Amino acid sequence: MSQMEELEFATPATIEARSFSIIESELASRDVQELSAGELQVLKRVIHTTADFDYAYNLRFSHHAVHNGMEALRKGAHIVTDTTMVAAGINKRVLASFGGAVHTFVANEDVAEEAKRRGVTRSAVAMERAAQLEGSLLFAVGNAPTALVSLHDLLGRGALRAPALVIAVPVGFVNVVESKELILGADVESIVARGRKGGSNVAAAICNALLYLARDNEEVP
Repeated sequence: MSQMEELEFATPATIEARSFSIIESELASRDVQELSAGELQVLKRVIHTTADFDYAYNLRFSHHAVHNGMEALRKGAHIVTDTTMVAAGINKRVLASFGGAVHTFVANEDVAEEAKRRGVTRSAVAMERAAQLEGSLLFAVGNAPTALVSLHDLLGRGALRAPALVIAVPVGFVNVVESKELILGADVESIVARGRKGGSNVAAAICNALLYLARDNEEVP
């Protein structure tokens, strides 16, 4: 079979398996940080999504980040996102199988009106709305650094009970690095992409990695 024929007849499952095999091979040849089995699965899912091996060096996990995220999802935790793009990329079928759902407030008309009235960003107001949700929460921020600043402020004021996990991976140039460092310094479990890189696709990939780990593993790695 020619290479073109192999490409034409490759199934999505085959392509994914080959991709992860390549990722594992390239990671093995790099001097990367020591990661737990669960952390490595999250990292590989991010690299699979981005084809960017820099995440092997800039993705940072707090000590109980993966464990807390998986356990919370298994118990029906909800995921709050800063954009509809993050929400769109999350596997809602698996999330719903645990009893959880995705919440995104940034596009709500009343959120936009309040943000305009107060002279703040919609993302900041959206995090304030999310703080009113009941139950265990995971925050997945892939675009708006002001969402992270708002979360940091809410936690500092005691206006938000500690979430199970904060995924802090916005991308960009203005206040992005600084907002991520705020989360790294906060008393909260987190997965943070240090530096400028990140994005909605990265936030969704991390959520999905945690969901698949929760679904496929009896023990939390």
